[in-house]
Amino acid sequence: MELISTIKEKCKLCYACIRVCPSKAIKIEDNYAKVMADRCIGCGNCVTVCAPNALYYHDSIQSVKNLLASDQKVIAIAAPSISGEFPDISSRRNFVGMIKALGFDKVCEVAFGADLVALKYRDLFSDFKGKYYITTNCPSVIYNVEKFHPNSITNLAPIVSPMIAMSKVVHKKYGPDRKVVYIGPCTAAKMEARRVVDDGKVNEVLTFVELRKLFKEYGITENTVEYSDFDPPHGGKGSLFPISRGMFQSVGINEDLLTGRLISTEGRYNFIEAIKEFENLQTLKKHLDLFYCDGGCIMGPGTSPGGQKFNRRTLVIEYTKKRLDIGNKEEWKKEVDTYLKLDLSRTYQINDQRMEDPDEERIEKVLKALGKTQQSDYIDCGACGYQTCREFAIAVGQGLAKPDMCITYNIKNKQDYIKTLKVTNEKLEKTRQALENSEKEALIEKEAVKEMSNTTNIMMQKIPSGVVIIDKDLKIIQSNKRFINLLGEDAETINEVIPMLKGADLKSLLPPNVTNLFQYAINSDDGIENRDIVIEQQLLNISIFPIKKGEVAGAVIRDMFLPEVQREEVMSRITDVIDKNLKMVQNIGFLLGEGASETEQMLKSIINSYRSDKKR
Repeated sequence: MELISTIKEKCKLCYACIRVCPSKAIKIEDNYAKVMADRCIGCGNCVTVCAPNALYYHDSIQSVKNLLASDQKVIAIAAPSISGEFPDISSRRNFVGMIKALGFDKVCEVAFGADLVALKYRDLFSDFKGKYYITTNCPSVIYNVEKFHPNSITNLAPIVSPMIAMSKVVHKKYGPDRKVVYIGPCTAAKMEARRVVDDGKVNEVLTFVELRKLFKEYGITENTVEYSDFDPPHGGKGSLFPISRGMFQSVGINEDLLTGRLISTEGRYNFIEAIKEFENLQTLKKHLDLFYCDGGCIMGPGTSPGGQKFNRRTLVIEYTKKRLDIGNKEEWKKEVDTYLKLDLSRTYQINDQRMEDPDEERIEKVLKALGKTQQSDYIDCGACGYQTCREFAIAVGQGLAKPDMCITYNIKNKQDYIKTLKVTNEKLEKTRQALENSEKEALIEKEAVKEMSNTTNIMMQKIPSGVVIIDKDLKIIQSNKRFINLLGEDAETINEVIPMLKGADLKSLLPPNVTNLFQYAINSDDGIENRDIVIEQQLLNISIFPIKKGEVAGAVIRDMFLPEVQREEVMSRITDVIDKNLKMVQNIGFLLGEGASETEQMLKSIINSYRSDKKR
């Protein structure tokens, strides 16, 4: 059974639970506080300090309801701290009546078990043979020694707790088959009950808070029940057990500062220090009577929150006085003599949960990572849950804590993060401005390209030659009207459906010998220049050039029957003849003399003649 569990979603990582845990049984895992059951001593402090109620102890309500619904006889044994917890209930008889209304067959006082245990301690301390003991009335004390001070386990008093003692009594008196439910202020008692399997067995443990929930669920109040009283045997001064020094005062154990051998203390800090000193100091020659809870059991984690310690203490004392005034002392003594014969001894088992400290190099490495490089960095604020920075570094090295639990480390990281964010924001702002400028420039360029495209398109349409641009699949990307006119009526018909033949297949518009030229040119480096072709009895001159090799090509097609094209073409071709054959003409000139020169003059005169006609 895991005594303490966590509602992950509620955990705020405030580390309050770690600060109050005496055994450091809580670690941060997956962003929530997790209680390590092996190290837990059941004190319940973590539950009481958890403001968001993320931590809760094992709920026994349903198990108790199941017991009460069975055919078994169930006996409730109530802790003597009830008088401090239930001042709102006017009398003990009303209180007992309310418990029996839940279905309990008997209700007995653990105070009687405390009477028996107190007498056993008196005998143990009186028969002093040089060995000092730690009392074992508080389960958290037992678990702390077994897990973290195993060297002192033989100093644990070999006496059962009042709860176990009373369970033995009721089993003896009412029968071994009876089921027993302990009602008290202690969460550690839930763990203790699981360990006992003999005639001292306690089947379930209800805290006072859980008992109140049951009363509310079943609508049980003082006005709805009949009076009843505790079933025998009745307690005596054992009713003082829940307050510090109360039980030993009841049997006259000497607590005199000069002559006594007993130190009584309470509360988390005193509890921890007392055990450490008892174990390590040879000069501390005293028995230890320890209560984990500050004020004793009256302030246990199973009591209602907000209780006032001194008021509860007073209520317990006043209740004890009343019980003693009306009690039958002779009957009490007779019962005590009878049940003192029960075996109220017990043994303990070492369950060593101590962890080795990391080596000094590892500790220093952690401290350095935390930013603690000099003595002034060791502020020992305790916000992480550990008393000193060094203790925290050790816990980090042991895997019990994480660096981000350190508040100064977090603040430094936060400051560094803020600086990084600031630098990043500045860079982002510069980038944003650059993007805005780029967008503006891109918009200007886009408009310029658009204008240029429009201009180019207009120019393309004004060119007297046919112009076409195609892609690698010989699909027309762009063309002009002259190109469409050159192709004939079929192309003009298609143009009415597909303006400028965009997307049309060139192979369906031109013969294969021409489209093959396009296919060749688009994949070449230089393309094709001034190639004469005949289409539909038209003599055309075509130049095809790659715009983007393998992707896009363009072509210019001229109608050779147009007069202006004829003149220009004749001049161009004669000039080419002259340029290509100049050397040959010169060589012939040497051989033929003036005859060659006259030939050249005749060619030039033809060119000039065409040029003159063109000017006219």
